[in-house]
Amino acid sequence: MRLIFAGTPEFAAQALSAIVDAGHEVALVLTQPDRPAGRGMSLQPSAVKKVALESGIEIFQPLTLKNEAAQAKIAATGAEVMVVAAYGLILPQAVLDMPRFGCINIHASLLPRWRGAAPIQRALLAGDAVTGVCIMQMEAGLDTGPVLLRGEFPIEANDTTATLHDRLANLGARLSVEALGKLPLPAEPQPVEGVTYAHKIEKAEAVIDWSKSAIELDRHIRAFNPFPGALASFGGQTVKLWRAVPVEGKGEIGAVLAVDRHQVIVACGEGALSVTELQKAGGKRLPVQQFLAGHPLKVGDRFDIRA
Repeated sequence: MRLIFAGTPEFAAQALSAIVDAGHEVALVLTQPDRPAGRGMSLQPSAVKKVALESGIEIFQPLTLKNEAAQAKIAATGAEVMVVAAYGLILPQAVLDMPRFGCINIHASLLPRWRGAAPIQRALLAGDAVTGVCIMQMEAGLDTGPVLLRGEFPIEANDTTATLHDRLANLGARLSVEALGKLPLPAEPQPVEGVTYAHKIEKAEAVIDWSKSAIELDRHIRAFNPFPGALASFGGQTVKLWRAVPVEGKGEIGAVLAVDRHQVIVACGEGALSVTELQKAGGKRLPVQQFLAGHPLKVGDRFDIRA
Protein backbone atom coordinates (compact mmCIF):
# COMPACT_ATOMS: atom_id res chain seq x y z
CA MET A 1 0.00 0.00 0.00
CA ARG A 2 1.25 3.48 -0.85
CA LEU A 3 1.26 5.64 2.26
CA ILE A 4 2.63 8.64 4.11
CA PHE A 5 4.07 8.22 7.59
CA ALA A 6 4.02 11.07 10.12
CA GLY A 7 5.86 10.74 13.42
CA THR A 8 8.84 11.92 15.43
CA PRO A 9 10.11 9.94 18.50
CA GLU A 10 11.29 6.37 18.98
CA PHE A 11 7.73 5.13 19.57
CA ALA A 12 6.89 6.18 16.00
CA ALA A 13 10.22 5.04 14.55
CA GLN A 14 9.50 1.43 15.51
CA ALA A 15 6.21 1.55 13.63
CA LEU A 16 7.86 3.05 10.54
CA SER A 17 10.52 0.33 10.55
CA ALA A 18 7.86 -2.38 10.81
CA ILE A 19 5.82 -0.84 7.97
CA VAL A 20 8.88 -0.65 5.72
CA ASP A 21 9.85 -4.24 6.59
CA ALA A 22 6.31 -5.38 5.74
CA GLY A 23 6.83 -4.16 2.18
CA HIS A 24 4.54 -1.15 2.12
CA GLU A 25 5.49 1.76 -0.13
CA VAL A 26 6.21 4.77 2.06
CA ALA A 27 6.04 7.69 -0.36
CA LEU A 28 6.86 10.41 2.18
CA VAL A 29 7.83 10.75 5.83
CA LEU A 30 6.69 13.77 7.82
CA THR A 31 8.63 14.52 11.00
CA GLN A 32 9.46 17.45 13.24
CA PRO A 33 12.35 19.74 12.25
CA ASP A 34 15.78 18.84 13.64
CA ARG A 35 16.25 20.12 17.19
CA PRO A 36 19.37 21.09 19.16
CA ALA A 37 20.40 18.38 21.60
CA GLY A 38 23.42 17.03 23.48
CA ARG A 39 26.25 18.90 25.15
CA GLY A 40 27.09 20.85 22.02
CA MET A 41 23.41 21.56 21.33
CA SER A 42 23.94 20.68 17.68
CA LEU A 43 20.91 19.96 15.50
CA GLN A 44 19.81 16.34 15.79
CA PRO A 45 17.41 14.42 13.53
CA SER A 46 14.36 12.74 15.05
CA ALA A 47 14.27 8.96 15.49
CA VAL A 48 11.79 8.76 12.61
CA LYS A 49 14.04 10.80 10.33
CA LYS A 50 16.93 8.41 11.02
CA VAL A 51 14.81 5.44 9.92
CA ALA A 52 13.66 7.31 6.83
CA LEU A 53 17.25 8.18 5.89
CA GLU A 54 18.36 4.57 6.32
CA SER A 55 15.43 3.42 4.16
CA GLY A 56 15.92 6.03 1.42
CA ILE A 57 12.50 7.60 1.95
CA GLU A 58 11.81 11.24 1.09
CA ILE A 59 11.55 13.40 4.22
CA PHE A 60 9.42 16.51 4.74
CA GLN A 61 9.83 18.63 7.90
CA PRO A 62 7.36 21.53 7.74
CA LEU A 63 6.69 23.82 10.68
CA THR A 64 2.96 23.61 9.94
CA LEU A 65 0.57 21.67 7.73
CA LYS A 66 -1.87 24.55 7.48
CA ASN A 67 -0.36 26.27 4.44
CA GLU A 68 -1.14 25.41 0.83
CA ALA A 69 2.43 24.48 -0.09
CA ALA A 70 2.63 21.78 2.58
CA GLN A 71 -0.78 20.42 1.69
CA ALA A 72 0.08 20.37 -2.02
CA LYS A 73 3.20 18.29 -1.32
CA ILE A 74 1.17 15.79 0.69
CA ALA A 75 -1.53 15.58 -1.97
CA ALA A 76 1.04 15.04 -4.72
CA THR A 77 2.16 11.72 -3.22
CA GLY A 78 -1.14 10.06 -4.11
CA ALA A 79 -0.98 8.12 -0.85
CA GLU A 80 -3.92 5.85 0.02
CA VAL A 81 -3.50 6.39 3.78
CA MET A 82 -1.44 8.37 6.27
CA VAL A 83 -0.16 6.62 9.38
CA VAL A 84 0.43 8.99 12.31
CA ALA A 85 2.28 8.28 15.57
CA ALA A 86 3.36 10.99 18.03
CA TYR A 87 3.96 13.44 15.20
CA GLY A 88 3.59 16.69 17.13
CA LEU A 89 1.69 18.79 14.59
CA ILE A 90 -2.05 19.25 14.19
CA LEU A 91 -3.44 17.76 10.98
CA PRO A 92 -5.96 20.16 9.40
CA GLN A 93 -9.21 18.72 8.06
CA ALA A 94 -7.95 19.16 4.50
CA VAL A 95 -5.04 16.81 5.27
CA LEU A 96 -7.25 14.34 7.15
CA ASP A 97 -9.47 14.09 4.08
CA MET A 98 -6.74 13.65 1.46
CA PRO A 99 -5.93 9.92 1.52
CA ARG A 100 -8.47 7.39 0.27
CA PHE A 101 -8.49 5.64 3.66
CA GLY A 102 -7.95 8.83 5.63
CA CYS A 103 -5.39 9.14 8.45
CA ILE A 104 -4.93 6.50 11.13
CA ASN A 105 -3.24 7.11 14.46
CA ILE A 106 -1.26 4.75 16.70
CA HIS A 107 -2.28 5.76 20.23
CA ALA A 108 -0.72 4.26 23.37
CA SER A 109 -3.82 3.76 25.49
CA LEU A 110 -7.12 1.89 25.57
CA LEU A 111 -9.37 4.64 24.26
CA PRO A 112 -11.42 6.45 25.40
CA ARG A 113 -9.21 6.27 28.50
CA TRP A 114 -6.21 8.58 28.34
CA ARG A 115 -6.76 10.66 25.26
CA GLY A 116 -3.99 13.19 24.86
CA ALA A 117 -0.26 13.70 25.17
CA ALA A 118 0.96 11.51 28.05
CA PRO A 119 -1.08 8.28 28.20
CA ILE A 120 1.76 6.07 29.44
CA GLN A 121 2.66 8.23 32.45
CA ARG A 122 -0.98 8.88 33.35
CA ALA A 123 -1.82 5.16 33.29
CA LEU A 124 1.01 4.46 35.73
CA LEU A 125 0.15 7.38 38.02
CA ALA A 126 -3.47 6.25 38.17
CA GLY A 127 -2.55 2.67 39.02
CA ASP A 128 -4.22 1.18 35.93
CA ALA A 129 -4.08 -2.61 35.76
CA VAL A 130 -3.93 -2.80 31.96
CA THR A 131 -2.87 -0.66 29.04
CA GLY A 132 -2.55 -1.09 25.31
CA VAL A 133 -2.61 0.45 21.86
CA CYS A 134 -5.49 1.60 19.68
CA ILE A 135 -5.30 2.11 15.93
CA MET A 136 -7.74 4.97 15.51
CA GLN A 137 -9.30 6.69 12.52
CA MET A 138 -8.34 10.32 12.96
CA GLU A 139 -10.83 13.17 13.03
CA ALA A 140 -10.75 16.79 14.16
CA GLY A 141 -11.22 16.07 17.90
CA LEU A 142 -8.38 15.10 20.25
CA ASP A 143 -8.14 11.30 19.97
CA THR A 144 -11.92 11.07 19.54
CA GLY A 145 -12.03 9.00 16.35
CA PRO A 146 -13.40 5.47 16.03
CA VAL A 147 -11.10 2.54 16.80
CA LEU A 148 -10.07 0.12 14.03
CA LEU A 149 -7.88 -2.26 16.06
CA ARG A 150 -6.81 -2.57 19.68
CA GLY A 151 -4.49 -4.71 21.74
CA GLU A 152 -3.80 -4.78 25.46
CA PHE A 153 -1.57 -6.28 28.14
CA PRO A 154 -1.28 -6.03 31.96
CA ILE A 155 0.84 -3.38 33.65
CA GLU A 156 3.34 -5.21 35.86
CA ALA A 157 4.25 -4.14 39.39
CA ASN A 158 7.75 -3.08 38.32
CA ASP A 159 6.83 -1.38 35.04
CA THR A 160 8.16 2.12 34.45
CA THR A 161 7.34 4.57 31.70
CA ALA A 162 10.47 3.30 29.92
CA THR A 163 9.48 -0.37 30.01
CA LEU A 164 5.86 0.34 29.10
CA HIS A 165 6.97 2.60 26.26
CA ASP A 166 9.02 -0.20 24.73
CA ARG A 167 6.25 -2.79 25.02
CA LEU A 168 3.64 -0.37 23.66
CA ALA A 169 5.90 0.68 20.79
CA ASN A 170 6.33 -2.96 19.82
CA LEU A 171 2.58 -3.58 20.01
CA GLY A 172 1.83 -0.39 18.07
CA ALA A 173 4.23 -1.40 15.29
CA ARG A 174 2.61 -4.81 14.98
CA LEU A 175 -0.95 -3.47 15.01
CA SER A 176 -0.17 -0.76 12.45
CA VAL A 177 1.10 -3.37 9.98
CA GLU A 178 -1.94 -5.55 10.69
CA ALA A 179 -4.30 -2.61 10.12
CA LEU A 180 -2.67 -1.66 6.82
CA GLY A 181 -3.09 -5.20 5.59
CA LYS A 182 -6.82 -5.18 6.35
CA LEU A 183 -7.99 -1.73 5.23
CA PRO A 184 -10.78 -0.78 5.06
CA LEU A 185 -11.57 -1.95 8.59
CA PRO A 186 -14.88 -1.57 10.45
CA ALA A 187 -14.70 1.46 12.75
CA GLU A 188 -15.93 1.14 16.33
CA PRO A 189 -17.06 4.49 17.79
CA GLN A 190 -15.57 5.25 21.19
CA PRO A 191 -18.03 5.01 24.08
CA VAL A 192 -19.05 8.25 25.73
CA GLU A 193 -18.40 6.74 29.17
CA GLY A 194 -14.92 6.40 30.61
CA VAL A 195 -13.29 9.34 28.84
CA THR A 196 -10.13 10.62 30.56
CA TYR A 197 -7.44 13.02 29.38
CA ALA A 198 -3.70 12.45 29.62
CA HIS A 199 -2.49 16.01 29.98
CA LYS A 200 1.11 16.79 29.11
CA ILE A 201 3.59 15.99 31.88
CA GLU A 202 5.04 19.05 33.60
CA LYS A 203 8.40 18.87 35.40
CA ALA A 204 6.84 20.31 38.55
CA GLU A 205 4.69 17.17 38.83
CA ALA A 206 7.79 15.04 39.41
CA VAL A 207 8.29 16.45 42.93
CA ILE A 208 7.62 13.81 45.59
CA ASP A 209 5.08 14.57 48.31
CA TRP A 210 5.96 12.28 51.20
CA SER A 211 2.52 12.80 52.75
CA LYS A 212 1.10 10.53 50.05
CA SER A 213 0.90 6.77 50.53
CA ALA A 214 3.82 4.50 49.68
CA ILE A 215 1.70 2.86 46.98
CA GLU A 216 1.09 6.23 45.31
CA LEU A 217 4.76 7.18 45.54
CA ASP A 218 5.84 3.85 44.06
CA ARG A 219 3.65 4.62 41.03
CA HIS A 220 4.97 8.18 40.99
CA ILE A 221 8.61 7.06 40.81
CA ARG A 222 7.87 4.55 38.06
CA ALA A 223 5.82 7.06 36.06
CA PHE A 224 8.66 9.62 36.00
CA ASN A 225 11.30 7.08 35.01
CA PRO A 226 13.11 7.93 32.72
CA PHE A 227 11.90 11.54 32.46
CA PRO A 228 12.23 13.77 34.34
CA GLY A 229 12.95 11.53 37.35
CA ALA A 230 11.08 11.68 40.65
CA LEU A 231 12.45 14.60 42.67
CA ALA A 232 12.99 14.65 46.42
CA SER A 233 15.20 16.85 48.55
CA PHE A 234 17.35 16.21 51.58
CA GLY A 235 19.00 19.05 53.46
CA GLY A 236 18.08 21.41 50.65
CA GLN A 237 19.84 19.23 48.05
CA THR A 238 17.83 17.74 45.18
CA VAL A 239 17.87 13.96 44.87
CA LYS A 240 16.23 11.82 42.21
CA LEU A 241 14.68 8.52 43.24
CA TRP A 242 14.75 5.88 40.50
CA ARG A 243 13.73 2.62 42.14
CA ALA A 244 11.60 1.92 45.19
CA VAL A 245 8.94 -0.47 46.47
CA PRO A 246 6.26 -0.03 49.15
CA VAL A 247 6.95 -1.76 52.47
CA GLU A 248 5.43 -1.79 55.93
CA GLY A 249 6.59 0.99 58.19
CA LYS A 250 5.40 3.95 60.19
CA GLY A 251 7.00 7.15 61.37
CA GLU A 252 7.25 10.88 60.90
CA ILE A 253 6.52 11.69 57.26
CA GLY A 254 9.75 11.81 55.25
CA ALA A 255 11.84 10.31 58.08
CA VAL A 256 14.47 7.64 57.41
CA LEU A 257 13.34 4.53 59.29
CA ALA A 258 16.11 2.14 58.33
CA VAL A 259 19.33 2.12 56.32
CA ASP A 260 21.46 -0.77 55.08
CA ARG A 261 23.59 -1.42 52.03
CA HIS A 262 20.55 -2.48 49.99
CA GLN A 263 17.92 0.12 50.86
CA VAL A 264 16.86 3.32 52.57
CA ILE A 265 13.38 3.04 54.09
CA VAL A 266 11.45 6.32 54.28
CA ALA A 267 8.14 6.91 56.08
CA CYS A 268 5.24 8.08 53.93
CA GLY A 269 1.77 9.34 54.71
CA GLU A 270 0.72 5.70 54.72
CA GLY A 271 3.30 2.91 54.83
CA ALA A 272 6.92 3.33 53.86
CA LEU A 273 9.07 3.27 50.77
CA SER A 274 12.17 1.12 50.34
CA VAL A 275 14.41 3.16 48.04
CA THR A 276 17.12 1.21 46.22
CA GLU A 277 18.46 3.58 43.55
CA LEU A 278 19.14 7.32 43.87
CA GLN A 279 20.94 10.15 42.12
CA LYS A 280 22.38 13.36 43.56
CA ALA A 281 22.19 16.49 41.40
CA GLY A 282 24.99 16.38 38.84
CA GLY A 283 25.81 12.78 39.72
CA LYS A 284 25.04 9.33 38.35
CA ARG A 285 22.24 6.93 39.13
CA LEU A 286 23.58 4.71 41.89
CA PRO A 287 22.44 1.72 43.93
CA VAL A 288 22.03 2.55 47.61
CA GLN A 289 25.37 1.09 48.72
CA GLN A 290 27.33 3.31 46.31
CA PHE A 291 25.14 6.34 46.97
CA LEU A 292 25.66 6.08 50.73
CA ALA A 293 29.44 5.97 50.30
CA GLY A 294 29.40 9.62 49.26
CA HIS A 295 26.14 10.80 50.80
CA PRO A 296 25.60 9.15 54.19
CA LEU A 297 22.05 8.86 55.49
CA LYS A 298 21.14 7.55 58.94
CA VAL A 299 18.03 6.60 60.86
CA GLY A 300 16.28 9.73 62.05
CA ASP A 301 17.32 11.89 59.10
CA ARG A 302 14.40 13.37 57.25
CA PHE A 303 13.66 14.17 53.62
CA ASP A 304 11.97 17.51 53.04
CA ILE A 305 8.21 17.08 52.75
CA ARG A 306 8.34 18.88 49.37
CA ALA A 307 11.44 19.24 47.23
